[in-house]
Amino acid sequence: MTTWTTRAETPADVAAVRAINRAAFPTSFEADLVEALRADPKAWIDGLSVVAVAPDGTPVGHALLTRCHVGGEAALALAPCAVVPACQRTGAGTAAITAGLAAARLDGESLVVVLGHAGYYPRFGFVPASRFGITAPFDVPDEAFMALRLDETRPCPSGRVEYPPAFGV
Repeated sequence: MTTWTTRAETPADVAAVRAINRAAFPTSFEADLVEALRADPKAWIDGLSVVAVAPDGTPVGHALLTRCHVGGEAALALAPCAVVPACQRTGAGTAAITAGLAAARLDGESLVVVLGHAGYYPRFGFVPASRFGITAPFDVPDEAFMALRLDETRPCPSGRVEYPPAFGV
């Protein structure tokens, strides 16, 4: 496993982030989603779009945390997360996600939701969101819709997740 360097996305990374998401997914949906979220000042939070970079400084992985709401309370949505195919399964995605979650903690955020693989996201501490009374605005298997409390000292909101309009839900 490679040790990856991570950092917050900069304006110079915009094209690389798009290329990472285009390479990692079969359609442009995720790449377009990142651009739409970046353009939404109610969703975008500076410092919570994180890239994992190769030794030469080239971004190869990306994780994005944006503002959502749970039961009317502020929370974060982790999506999308992407790694160029040549670097998948090398720890680049894990590094980007870990750095993003650490930055969110430092920013004083308390809750993150993610829709993803039940075998992958628990390594970061995610558990089924239903344990906290959190529901998705769409049908999804319980084990695939997860939440992570970043600050156990604060009350955990419950209720339905409200995603930014870019998500289309």
